[in-house]
Amino acid sequence: MKLNLRVWRQQTPDAPGAMVTYEVDGVSRDMSFLEMLDTLNEDLIVRGEEPVAFDHDCREGICGACSLVINGEAHGPERTTACQLHMRSFRDGDTIDVEPWRAAAFPVVKDLVVDRSAFDRIIQAGGYITAPTGSAPEAHATAVPKPDADRAFEHAECIGCGACVAACPNGSAMLFTSAKVNHLGALPQGSPERETRVLDMVAAMDDEGFGGCTLTGECATACPKGIPLPSITAMNREWLRALRKGRAARD
Repeated sequence: MKLNLRVWRQQTPDAPGAMVTYEVDGVSRDMSFLEMLDTLNEDLIVRGEEPVAFDHDCREGICGACSLVINGEAHGPERTTACQLHMRSFRDGDTIDVEPWRAAAFPVVKDLVVDRSAFDRIIQAGGYITAPTGSAPEAHATAVPKPDADRAFEHAECIGCGACVAACPNGSAMLFTSAKVNHLGALPQGSPERETRVLDMVAAMDDEGFGGCTLTGECATACPKGIPLPSITAMNREWLRALRKGRAARD
């Protein structure tokens, strides 16, 4: 396959960026999208040019590091991570636009790399439990109803890639935050911080400058792990519950 790539190049966070066109030949349909970018970078290095900077780590759809907007879609045309997107999803001669996540809370570091540490600070605000668990407790020591366990596992699948933010027209982080809140809130070990967790994490999310949620649903559509849209409404209920409980305690 022969492809025309239009790639966002930006040398530093403060430098102006622009789309630069490259031609890549010899692309196999079985390559992943990142392997195709590796091929591009090998050609650039041979020509004495600077390779394109992009995030990656496991390349197995687990870590969430591969953050690319491909032809205007977070992670590309398939519902998967960019590292698991294969070139058979494209045709010979296609022109492909490759950009970084576009969100005020995800500033560009260089080329296709963005700073997603805002997610880390949201987690730090409340994504923990204080219940002592020790080491390897007996599996049946704390009974967890299966529906609660299933709900916790469903939300624990979030890999924090940021596709939800990149896909949202408002740049909202509600799906990510709700996944973390609902994951821990569904388990008995997370109950002691249930109220403070949701209040603190939502406050941290707002402080980071993410946009407001209008439930357009683009976040859930782009999520490679299938975090459901009702996760947001569940978190909203938790937030209102915690707010009312806090006010009642003060009164």
